[in-house]
Amino acid sequence: MLRLIAAFKIVKGLVLLAAGSGILRLLHRDGAADLFAWADLLHIDPDDRHLGRLLEKVSALDERTLTRISVGMLVYAMVLLIEGIGLMLAKRWAEYVTVIVTASFIPLEIYELARHVTATRMLVLGINVAIVVYLARRLTQGDERPGAKRSRARSSRATSATRATRCAGASSSAQRLPTWAATRGTGRSRCRMATR
Repeated sequence: MLRLIAAFKIVKGLVLLAAGSGILRLLHRDGAADLFAWADLLHIDPDDRHLGRLLEKVSALDERTLTRISVGMLVYAMVLLIEGIGLMLAKRWAEYVTVIVTASFIPLEIYELARHVTATRMLVLGINVAIVVYLARRLTQGDERPGAKRSRARSSRATSATRATRCAGASSSAQRLPTWAATRGTGRSRCRMATR
């Protein structure tokens, strides 16, 4: 599931990266003419009402607004790519970053959905809520990474081996200590406490 979320974030990041860099190219050109060229290339009817609305909105934007939109898209694309790559590598920090960033956009998505309900907005909101819930559970229930249990077991065995070595050395030195010293928390009695 973690790799699926990572792939989703990487794809979203790449799409935003392409869109942001595409908007940067529109800065010193006629955006409406470029959109008509793309519509012709993709065999979209140029008299379509949706394309007409898009052309009106694009032609109304000035260079400063286009720059802001482009920079915002590029920054968000970088955040998505960092999240995706971190999740793909099963990094714990990426799970925290993904929960924080994704959860921070949910109120905005709810607001947009309340303004105008569409199937796409509902789907995006549902996916983002599912991602936040899954990762939050994963973070609160402990470490579920594939090698985590093995590394904890290895660490626990190493600690036990270190204690055993220390106790073996302590028991040989405790044999040389007077009896009162062995009963006061040094030597064997300390090793018994350490192994409990």
